[in-house]
Amino acid sequence: MAASNLRFGAHATREVGQDFSNMISQLPAAERSGAKIGVFTDPNVAKLPVMEVVEESLVREGLNWVVWDKCAVEPTDKSWQAAIDFARSSNITHFLAVGGGSSMDTAKAANLFTNYPEADLYEFINAPIGRGRPIERKLSPLIAIPTTAGTGSETTGTAILDIPSKSFKTGIASRALKPTLGIVDLNNTATCPREVAIAAGLDVLFHSLESWTAVPFNERTPRPANPINRPAYQGSNPISDIFSKWALETTIKYLPRISKDAQGDTEARAQMLLAASTAGIGFGNAGVHIPHAFSYPISSLNKGRPKERQYHHPSYAPDVPLIPHGVAVSLTAPAVFNFTAPSSPQRHREAAAIFMGDRAGELARVRDEDLGRVLQEEIRRFLDILGVPRGLSEVGYKNEDIATLVEGCMPQRRVLDLAPILAKDDKAQEREQLTHIVEGSMSW
Repeated sequence: MAASNLRFGAHATREVGQDFSNMISQLPAAERSGAKIGVFTDPNVAKLPVMEVVEESLVREGLNWVVWDKCAVEPTDKSWQAAIDFARSSNITHFLAVGGGSSMDTAKAANLFTNYPEADLYEFINAPIGRGRPIERKLSPLIAIPTTAGTGSETTGTAILDIPSKSFKTGIASRALKPTLGIVDLNNTATCPREVAIAAGLDVLFHSLESWTAVPFNERTPRPANPINRPAYQGSNPISDIFSKWALETTIKYLPRISKDAQGDTEARAQMLLAASTAGIGFGNAGVHIPHAFSYPISSLNKGRPKERQYHHPSYAPDVPLIPHGVAVSLTAPAVFNFTAPSSPQRHREAAAIFMGDRAGELARVRDEDLGRVLQEEIRRFLDILGVPRGLSEVGYKNEDIATLVEGCMPQRRVLDLAPILAKDDKAQEREQLTHIVEGSMSW
């Protein structure tokens, strides 16, 4: 198990300058004057009060810092490369990410490739898409300050990007990427729009449920010849279960409240921030599986479709085609958990009970073989409360897209290998299983 240090509390962002001062004071005296902090954020967050707080804190400590405010909302290989080039040319020694998962992931990439100046972008991207080289060097300190309750990237060693030329997303996963510190400050989600908060919360929901139902750690084979090659995602285990289940319970309780009052319900915002970080600890060690694997082609292919079929999500830039990550994950989730239920009936029964709340007593009459159908319907009911699109057809996909979505999903071994039941050693059968899931996800 591994996780970043976390600091939770209102106004904790004010301390970030002192945190960097403390880090720099530990350097040899000759190196302290050369310390430079790179602040990574996106154009929208750059205008928010959180950046004023960050800058005031850095100025107060007399620190040397530069800002990269061009992080993309959905990072691509090009946006990553631009941030990496900036970091390399700026001689950055310490990194600070302020924003959602996209900014945090971009800062992780900039940190990694600054410490590997000879490496190209595909060196560390997960195989078979990239070369999957293990990260053996110690990276620079990185502090992450989330402004959404979603990815949990402040606690994980995962960084995700879109590669438009391949029409899917992929990423890098390594414990070495974990932030040194995550500062989780309630004030930083106070201006988060409702639709953005819901989309982020959906990511928390399925981080929790996927890691709770992932292949058990003792079935994660083969054992690597060298521990440095052990993947960050190890399968469900007794410790990650604690975090994943708590995050699932908390999200189901509080995300509907966010949908009613995204900014004014302070308790719900605080609990969703905790759930995001807690789910990050859970899935950051156990892993996620099929819904996340499908989310990557679902999001990426949308951008390359004819304009009349592109999906534009409310509250994001209207001229930018976008299926937010959390929404993309949710579209196949009901069918996925119908499919995976036979792998661990008790876990799926417990998940269904959490969704059902006061109605959980009804599960006593449900046979194990019917659990998948029940859980599928409970997930759909919950998504309906939040106003999530009711299947792939509502975001513009048609039956002729099914094969393309499956082909975009199958290379996502980093997460598919954590999926229970999936026929990983028989590609024809695996393709058939994944096709059936997409067919069942077109509408409900």
